[in-house]
Amino acid sequence: PVVVGPLVPHVFAAGRSARAAQSGFTAAAAWPSAPRPCHADELLAERALGGDQRARRQLTDRVSDALKVRASARDTVTAFLECNSLEATARALFVHPNTVRYRLGKFEEDSGFDITGARDAFAVRLGMMSPR
Repeated sequence: PVVVGPLVPHVFAAGRSARAAQSGFTAAAAWPSAPRPCHADELLAERALGGDQRARRQLTDRVSDALKVRASARDTVTAFLECNSLEATARALFVHPNTVRYRLGKFEEDSGFDITGARDAFAVRLGMMSPR
C-alpha cells in the first residue's frame, strides 16, 4: 500500500505528515481494498484502532463537531446506526424517510462521512464512542 500524509504548512511540520503516513501504512492492512495511493485521513478509524492517538482525536473531533452543527444530527445518526435502515430510522424518529435522507446528507456535508456505507458507519460509531 501507498499512503500519503496530509499537507502541512511548512517544512517544520513535515514530521507530523510523515507520522500520519507511517501510521496509515501500518493500518492499511485492515482495509485490503483501500485505494492506491490512499490518504492517511481515509484510514482514520483503522489508525485509531491501531493506537494512533492523534488519529483518534481527529476522528472524534470530526464526528463530534459535525454532530454539534445541527440540533437533530445526533438523534438521527444514532438512530440510523442502530436501525441501519432509512425506513426503520424514520419510524423510530416519527419522521418521513426523506427527512432522514436529508439529515444524513447534511451530516455527510458537515463530517465527510456517508454513514449509509459500512466503512463510514463504522468510523462514525468509533468516533462517537471515543471520549473527547
